[in-house]
Amino acid sequence: MAVGNNNQIEKRLWDAADEMRANSKLKSSEYSIPVLGLIFLRYADQKFAAAQKALEGKGTGRRQIGKSDYQAKGVLFLPEAARFQKLLQKPEGANIGQAINDAMRATEGVNPDLKDVLPKTYNRLENSSLVELLKIMASIPMDIEGDAFGKIYEYFLGKFAMAEGQKGGEFFTPTAMVKLIVEILEPFHGRICDLACGSGGMFVQSARFVEEHKKNPSAEISIYGQERVAETVKLCKMNLAVHGLAGDIRQGNTYYEDLHNSPGKFDFFLANPPFNVDRVDKDRLKDDPRFPFGLPKVDNANYLWIQIFYSALSKNGRAGFVMANSATDARASEMEIRKQLIQGREVDIMVAVGPNMFYTVTPCLVCSGSSTGGRRGQRGKIRCYSLMPDTFSDKSTVPTGISHPSRLSSLQILSGFTGERNLRTNTQAPR
Repeated sequence: MAVGNNNQIEKRLWDAADEMRANSKLKSSEYSIPVLGLIFLRYADQKFAAAQKALEGKGTGRRQIGKSDYQAKGVLFLPEAARFQKLLQKPEGANIGQAINDAMRATEGVNPDLKDVLPKTYNRLENSSLVELLKIMASIPMDIEGDAFGKIYEYFLGKFAMAEGQKGGEFFTPTAMVKLIVEILEPFHGRICDLACGSGGMFVQSARFVEEHKKNPSAEISIYGQERVAETVKLCKMNLAVHGLAGDIRQGNTYYEDLHNSPGKFDFFLANPPFNVDRVDKDRLKDDPRFPFGLPKVDNANYLWIQIFYSALSKNGRAGFVMANSATDARASEMEIRKQLIQGREVDIMVAVGPNMFYTVTPCLVCSGSSTGGRRGQRGKIRCYSLMPDTFSDKSTVPTGISHPSRLSSLQILSGFTGERNLRTNTQAPR
């Protein structure tokens, strides 16, 4: 299917979902999960139908085709009650919301990894709106190519994030930003972690990177995630499933709960954590091995997150993460942590990102190596790039024999600078 046609399908589905919201009493945050759940079920049904056709005639008198045969093909097994055609064939006047709830329960019943993940609140939506949405989804061609359903899911995640404004950033990172991180880190093989995983975009793009290099993501990478909000954990698990992936995704507050025992464990760490969080109880973090450079004294969690990423890396691990630009020239105790990181030659690349990418701050992107390894022989230099308009080029190579890293300020990064800069030790970054 051509890209243009796929875009048309996305728009039609979104228009139908938006109409459903308009005809209900639900907020965006309340109807987004049910819509994404239907996209998930339609995708699962398509994959199941294709596998069913391929398995026809493979059974014998002694052995019938069953759930394990579908799982061997990487396909989610669907019971008869969860088939999409069954929902479409419901008679006029039937309770469609209840029928979809039953389909979701049936799917969870034979797929333990999805237990309590799929939405089951469709009875709160108007019957007529659900019927229209089902019909539009059913019109998606069964031979849709590549990862089209996954891209539809991502499209909806992005649209819902826009509808929710600032809160949407809690579960969705712009796809272009995620792709940039993945292309820099090149996660070909190993353990991948995101302890602020939102809806799982970092994992999906990493898997897509592996596929683009003709490898099987399920064989090459292992996925580990953590997220504070229960509903967002469900979004992530559905997102992985709709892309044919699985992972160990847990619910917990990353500041206080290290559910994956992360120090020294991961080959790749990709994240877009919440920026400038205050009121973290640092008394609960004393003696925590995830903070080898000490706890910042200011009431801001940016440098807690940076240390969580750093400490989780294996011997040759690499991390790429989004961070508020203000973290690049924060003062006092945060500056001392930054100084240790740069003098230890742990930072490889910094990328300035233009405004309007997020709702409240202008971010930057930072990629680092582990404490014992480097990336492609770039040890000893920090490469600074700008993605501001008209500056899509490498602007500087900065020696990391730096005695005062606060000089690597957001303004310097944003404006770009040429040649090599010596960074002084005791003055405010130039304005």
